[in-house]
Amino acid sequence: MDHQNPNDPPLPSPPSSTTAILDSPLNAVGFEIQILSPHRVTGRIVVSPKCCQPFKVLHGGVSAMIAEALASVGAQMAAGFKRVAGFHLSIDHLQSAEIGDLVLAEATPLSLGKAIQVWEVELWKVKSSSVERRDLVASSRVTLLCNMPVPKHAQPLVDTLKRLAKL
Repeated sequence: MDHQNPNDPPLPSPPSSTTAILDSPLNAVGFEIQILSPHRVTGRIVVSPKCCQPFKVLHGGVSAMIAEALASVGAQMAAGFKRVAGFHLSIDHLQSAEIGDLVLAEATPLSLGKAIQVWEVELWKVKSSSVERRDLVASSRVTLLCNMPVPKHAQPLVDTLKRLAKL
């Protein structure tokens, strides 16, 4: 194992991505958040062994994790950066995405109430080099309780989200 000489200049930190900062489980499976706003959250993942089940297709649990994460971050922004908590998730898996497929995800609000929000999240696989040709992989609905106080220990994350969001 290589050890850095204490007299050498410090090694540069790896670049931080929005996903790594906001959601480490999503980052661990290779998902990238692209657009952050209170009315639309998007991202993408290239299906790899990190996010597959034994049949080498995108794991349904990963699809559900993507849905809940995108809806939650969108709901938090839409709630004025208050704490949110998902309490219901339903997801329909319509077709598989195989290793190497590019999967796009988009979360949009269906209802932005003061106490409860409902978000729809869809995942599509891209059929060719054009994002216009895509097939629906999964469709989900996430219901969240909103406007709860943010715990003191979570305030730095909220401040980071405010900085990264497209408001």
